[in-house]
Amino acid sequence: MAIPTGTLREMIDQKAVMAKTKRLDLSFNELLDMYKNHELEIQPAFQRIFVWDLVKQSQFIESLLLELPVPPIYVVEEEEGHYVLVDGLQRLSTYLHFRGVLNNTSKGITEPQTFALEGCDIAGELNGKEWKDLDTVLQIRLKRATVSVQVIRKESDKGLKFHMFKRLNDGGTPVSPQQVRNCVIRMLENGPKVMDFIDKLSKNGDYIACCVESLTQDQQNNQFDQELVLRFFGLKNRRDLFKHDVGPFIDTFTESIAGLDPEATPFDFTKEEEIFVKTFRILAVSTGEFSFTFPNKTGSELSRGFSAYHFEGVTLGLQASLDKLNPMDVGQMQNLKEALRLARLSQDFRDVSSGGGRNSPGPLNKRISIIENAVAKIVA
Repeated sequence: MAIPTGTLREMIDQKAVMAKTKRLDLSFNELLDMYKNHELEIQPAFQRIFVWDLVKQSQFIESLLLELPVPPIYVVEEEEGHYVLVDGLQRLSTYLHFRGVLNNTSKGITEPQTFALEGCDIAGELNGKEWKDLDTVLQIRLKRATVSVQVIRKESDKGLKFHMFKRLNDGGTPVSPQQVRNCVIRMLENGPKVMDFIDKLSKNGDYIACCVESLTQDQQNNQFDQELVLRFFGLKNRRDLFKHDVGPFIDTFTESIAGLDPEATPFDFTKEEEIFVKTFRILAVSTGEFSFTFPNKTGSELSRGFSAYHFEGVTLGLQASLDKLNPMDVGQMQNLKEALRLARLSQDFRDVSSGGGRNSPGPLNKRISIIENAVAKIVA
């Protein structure tokens, strides 16, 4: 049934009122002062996605010196006089880095570390120059370079703050879905608790041994290890809601347990942690580093690497028998190792865990079912 035009407009206007913003035109030097005085915060989770290389950073400094326009920066007003950066990390961090005041431990950058410009392609004379090498006129020009700062006021609705932040970070400099997720979820009521919980479990020794160490360095840099933890909990608890794309499914699940959906089933952190820890303890002492690897080309043995399909099938397939599995029972763990190996090498499992079109409920449920049946036989 169509919504009357007046009603639709009123609904949109109500939402618009909930987003309170203001604009400030500030110099980069004013932003530097706010950063040093702890009035402007770059959250640790956000610091990890400072990804511009030295050439990109240098060309931004060059743009400021040439007085070229730059896009606005967005901040959230947490309280009067205290702001949190939500968009503009690359630009602000670059300025702070060049000035020697940036502290970003995740990237190994600490005050007073700076850098020499390189790759400047308009004013090549700048290449090789650091802040101290610029004359007074150029230093003042850089200090006075102005940027529009859009402030999302503290009175704004938290849900709208979250959506605004998420959309701002969907484009621009390429970052991984989990890197964006790690930042935006923290804006929700239980967001910090959820993301700290996921970060903690991603550092679990057994999880690292049988999963993280099989990931590529790029995957680890992009926080894929944390995304897999969320994938495990999401599919374990809300598999009935999974349709096709894993990314949006993980987003929706994480947003719901972080407080965006007040009607969502509460997430029992203590119980879920116990399940996670036991699941990966069992895998660490049974299949170990081969827990989620690919079969070799002939399909005769498990090889190296990492398969997300195997991760889903194995971790979720264990859940039906988790209470009957004992990681201290050496004999049972040996039987489990062989049962999982044979199940994953079977043609039925390989048919639903390789090639395209496997990222849907049918193949997912089949992968889980095969593992469930294999495990059930050794605990009967």
